[in-house]
Amino acid sequence: MMMNLTSMLAENCTKSAVLFNSKKRILEYIAELAHQQLPDMTEYSILEALMTREKLGSTGIGGGIAIPHGKLKCVTQPMLVFVVSKEAIPFDAIDNQPVDIFCAILIPEDQCQAHLSTLAGIARLLSQKELTKKIRHAETNQQLYQLLLEYSAMETAK
Repeated sequence: MMMNLTSMLAENCTKSAVLFNSKKRILEYIAELAHQQLPDMTEYSILEALMTREKLGSTGIGGGIAIPHGKLKCVTQPMLVFVVSKEAIPFDAIDNQPVDIFCAILIPEDQCQAHLSTLAGIARLLSQKELTKKIRHAETNQQLYQLLLEYSAMETAK
């Protein structure tokens, strides 16, 4: 299944060079951004969904990347929040390295299959060293957003 980041990612949910110093703060920030797109959901319920998943084990997949995710009742289609931290944050990742690229996925509660393919697609996209290097160097939100769309289009074209 092909990933279409464009439909899942909003420009105002794409932030480069943010500065937070803990796992909890970055997840709170992700919940704040998601709440702007999902006004029916409280920031707290979004944060709770993400934290619930983290309690099962860190979503830090290694190489400075984490894919926090949570299932929510009110979400009708998968939604992404993409945040890059200026400094890496301890995130209990599998390789014990701090994390600076966060791609959070909020998914409808009943769409397990879509969820797995979205996760796999994002992990595949972020396994491209050239892309993650550019992500880390993006200076503006706009630059980061364009970069993600560009790479997503290349993935879809394959």
